[in-house]
Amino acid sequence: MGAKVSLADKFAGFSETWAPRIVARYEGHEVRIARLDGEFHWHAHDHDEVFLCLEGTLDVEFRDRTETLEPGELLLIEKGAEHRPVAARGEVKLLMLDPAGSPNTGDHETATVAVDA
Repeated sequence: MGAKVSLADKFAGFSETWAPRIVARYEGHEVRIARLDGEFHWHAHDHDEVFLCLEGTLDVEFRDRTETLEPGELLLIEKGAEHRPVAARGEVKLLMLDPAGSPNTGDHETATVAVDA
């Protein structure tokens, strides 16, 4: 049986933005959390990615549209979709689901490495 995780406690353990933390692993995937503030850069992944907004308002820009996430809203970003997360209204707390070891930028050379929270 898995251990319960307090996301509030995990978020309290770091203040860096755009630096994902791994809070759980399952079947070759990682559950990551991150604090976001400002703009990230345009990128794409070779896998699907899930964003779940926990706090704040996040715009996820695509080349043809912008999706706005409020707390409790989830967005599936399909493999290969070029996107840019933008937290322009203040800090956002985000939960992401990604394959284990995948780079947060879609590119290992420019990635921030996700570390255990």
